[in-house]
Amino acid sequence: MVILALLPILWLIVGLAIFKVPAWKACSIAVIISFIVAVVPFGKEAGIMASGALEGVALAIWPILLVITAAIFTYNLVVHTKAMDTIKTMLTSVSPDMRIISLLLAWGFGAFMEGMAGFGTAVAIPAAMMVGLGFNPLKSILACLVANSVPTTFGSIAIPTTTLASLTGLDPLSLGKFITYQLFILDILSPFFVVMIMGSGVKALKGVFLPTLFAGLALALPELLITSTLGPELAVIAPSIIIMGVIVICAKVFKIDDPEYRVEAEAHNVSSNEGIVAAMPFILIFILLIITSNLVPAINGPLNTIRTSVSIYQGVGAKPYTFVWIATPGIMIFLSAFIGGAVQKTGFGEMLGVLGSTFKGLKFTYITIIAVVMTAKLMTYSGMTAEIAGALVAATGTMYPAFAPLVGALGAFITGSGTNSNVLFGPLQTAAAQQMSPGNSQLALWLAACNSASAGIGKMFSPQSIAIGIGAVAPALEAYIKENKVEEGKADELRKSIWANVIMQKIAKYFVFYIIIAGICCYFGQSIFL
Repeated sequence: MVILALLPILWLIVGLAIFKVPAWKACSIAVIISFIVAVVPFGKEAGIMASGALEGVALAIWPILLVITAAIFTYNLVVHTKAMDTIKTMLTSVSPDMRIISLLLAWGFGAFMEGMAGFGTAVAIPAAMMVGLGFNPLKSILACLVANSVPTTFGSIAIPTTTLASLTGLDPLSLGKFITYQLFILDILSPFFVVMIMGSGVKALKGVFLPTLFAGLALALPELLITSTLGPELAVIAPSIIIMGVIVICAKVFKIDDPEYRVEAEAHNVSSNEGIVAAMPFILIFILLIITSNLVPAINGPLNTIRTSVSIYQGVGAKPYTFVWIATPGIMIFLSAFIGGAVQKTGFGEMLGVLGSTFKGLKFTYITIIAVVMTAKLMTYSGMTAEIAGALVAATGTMYPAFAPLVGALGAFITGSGTNSNVLFGPLQTAAAQQMSPGNSQLALWLAACNSASAGIGKMFSPQSIAIGIGAVAPALEAYIKENKVEEGKADELRKSIWANVIMQKIAKYFVFYIIIAGICCYFGQSIFL
């Protein structure tokens, strides 16, 4: 049964990485495979499984595709109004060095977007901005996927972590602290990988080693302090601001200006008013996401009551699916884009034209993500995911903590979500702790924390995350090709470089390395911290 349960995952890996099937086709086939396996060998009723798949469609559209569309629309609008040119000038005024700008966007701004919004914005917006600056599109996606691996567990005001705590009855403060212990090494290493990806190797660290180290410590140390005292909610948001501040200071102190990594930009002074107007959509995203989040209950509470619950899945233990209509990141990002566009003196009809182009450019991304989420729901409701994880626990015995990150990563690989991974496998991790050491609440905390910490690693390799990266970068790449009159042969080469199979092959080595480090930290860390 385990082999049958693995069939959808094996198909996605083989179809995307080996057969080079377009992502929307491969993921659509995965839905069919999942449905057949659920109904035939797993013996589930076809009608009930169809209702589970339909719930997947609802989840994909609202909020996942909503926030992706809003994020890409915001970027496209900033490009359309030429504000991106001003932002480019401001970024290169921080430093003319591509490595520093990459750290600022992929690592610092990406962590901020993950902490505030999640749902793919941490990959979509920074990667698109990097391509707009002329950076290599494949490297931009890879850098943002790697950078996003560690903040995921504390994304969207730590929803994955607090959901896991609520689901398992564990203390969120202790859970957040244990997650930070397990991520500490990867927090420091990740910005080094961002620089090496963008600079094509270890040699890229020459001249920026200290700023890169400080950028890693700017996440690791504040995150540890916050999770140990305040809880998980601010564990990424606050450090992300510190990261960006540290990078800006390092750029000024170290005066990094290597010709090999220089970003060419039009040299002119940008007034503070011009800069604020250009960045207005992003400033508004920050403000609106903060004031409508759990951090401001007086606003979040009433807005959260504007919701509709619908019974979609009809299986045992089914819960109504809830559409939150206002207090969701996608709506706030859309509002920010339209208000920001108006501040930049763009007509409403003109903005709707940009929105229409955004919809058109994302059509295959929509199909891909809907299919991925449908597959995740089918695998969950049929018991396939539990079958896979249970077999891993049974096979590894006392060595299970070394393999526990694979479970959390598997959940995120399937669903593309740290929260969903925790919902799927958080209880399994605590059950494994009970089997290994009955009554050991600290071990239960440790393994649950491992699940949440490793979810971001799986998200790095997830077809959904890869589809989001492609959906964001492809329109930005087309705009870059058009604006810079890139020769057709070179343009085709750039387009092919961001095919799903290429990204999956390139990101695989980082995924494997991160899983190994996470396994080492989980296995040996238990003897240090428990």
